[in-house]
Amino acid sequence: MKPLIFQTDFGYADGAVCAMYGVAEMVNPQLRLYDLTHDIPQYDIWEASYRLIQTITYWPEGSVFVSVVDPGVGSQRRSIAVRTRTGQYVITPDNGTLTHIKRMCGIAQARIIDESVNRLPNSGESYTFHGRDVFAYTGARLASGAITFEEVGPEVPCESVTELPMIEATLEDGCVSGTIDVLDVRFGSLWTNIPRELFLQLGVKHGSRVEVTISSDTRTLYKNIIAYARSFADVNVGEPLLYINSLDCVAVAINQGSFAKAYNIGTGINWRLTLRKAPRVVYE
Repeated sequence: MKPLIFQTDFGYADGAVCAMYGVAEMVNPQLRLYDLTHDIPQYDIWEASYRLIQTITYWPEGSVFVSVVDPGVGSQRRSIAVRTRTGQYVITPDNGTLTHIKRMCGIAQARIIDESVNRLPNSGESYTFHGRDVFAYTGARLASGAITFEEVGPEVPCESVTELPMIEATLEDGCVSGTIDVLDVRFGSLWTNIPRELFLQLGVKHGSRVEVTISSDTRTLYKNIIAYARSFADVNVGEPLLYINSLDCVAVAINQGSFAKAYNIGTGINWRLTLRKAPRVVYE
């Protein structure tokens, strides 16, 4: 038995998640079921993609993830299963949910789910709950060993897996720029796509000051000089800081506060963060 991990935007207000658990139990009651999250904002494929890469490489080889954020359910979008280069599996709509995994972790193999075989029996007339009828069912069969990955369906090129638009972080003229990819939801920190190695090319060390500029389209919403800290404990309560998060990328926060709420900051490729080493000020 391999672990089976669920992620959706369903929430817990109704029985959708419980129905997916029930399908897995019917496939094999010995399966070990876990939740990544069911609080993805409705229809937010980008966040679903990010939460997968935040988590997946910390699970053992053979683990099966079922991710269902599917605004195109019932359309011509493909139902897909992939094996990552680190050996985990993801069962999901082919709508961009695999963007971060494809770019940061790598996809070793991709297969279209053959719904003539891998679909909950007697569900063929339902077109609006593929999370239960296709993805949970196929994921449970794969995790339990009832089918092999090859039996999921026909192989397709990894290059054909759908990606969402992304903007790479850059270093130019002494400034590092990137996008605000996602929020550390509970605490309001801003997580960027700027890798630590690129940021450190500015020549900063812990305790240094960094000029931070945050903009959305053509508007500048924040510009300040803040500390580059090892952890939150390095600054006073209520003070902003820049740090390296658990994905080894730059993040910005307020110690015991929400940076996102304080400055009304959002996420996505239109939200840009630019960093440069703070100029040295000499007082006479």
